[in-house]
Amino acid sequence: MGNRKLLNIELGRVSTEEYKELPESGLVMVLDNIRSAHNVGSAFRSADSFRVDKVWLCGICAQPPSAEIHKSALGAEMSVPWEYARTSMDAVRSLKEQGYTIVSVEQTVGSVMLDTFRPERDRKYALVFGNEVSGVDQDVVDFSDMSLEIPQFGTKHSLNVSVSVGVILWHFRLNLPLMD
Repeated sequence: MGNRKLLNIELGRVSTEEYKELPESGLVMVLDNIRSAHNVGSAFRSADSFRVDKVWLCGICAQPPSAEIHKSALGAEMSVPWEYARTSMDAVRSLKEQGYTIVSVEQTVGSVMLDTFRPERDRKYALVFGNEVSGVDQDVVDFSDMSLEIPQFGTKHSLNVSVSVGVILWHFRLNLPLMD
């Protein structure tokens, strides 16, 4: 059998310090009032895995240092830069001024299905993920350049926010591979 699991030292991962020195990827993530610190930690872990430049923690989001965040982030909260904003609107306004395309990950009347969306290489994207119960704040949805929806085929009409983060980031990385 040639399917031996790789050891951590064989994975070629960058260090926390090296991560912070990598060229920008053009992706940032905005967490809009995520109530679970475990979901925040999972979002950090996915952000690290798919090389997000920064995570914005807004409103009621837990902030590092936090044992609950660390439990699911496994230290990614130390590699991925983050910033706190009192409101998600504060964060997205600032990001829009910096030239980011604001993308709410939300089911809306005019949302674009993820399987049909192709991000553009010359754009920077701010991906907004909403509260576990109420989703992305309507004011943020209204301010966004677009809404992106993950197609679903079962009886449930939502995914856990941390799962949505992984799906969306994978799609962006698949379509916007890193060049370094």
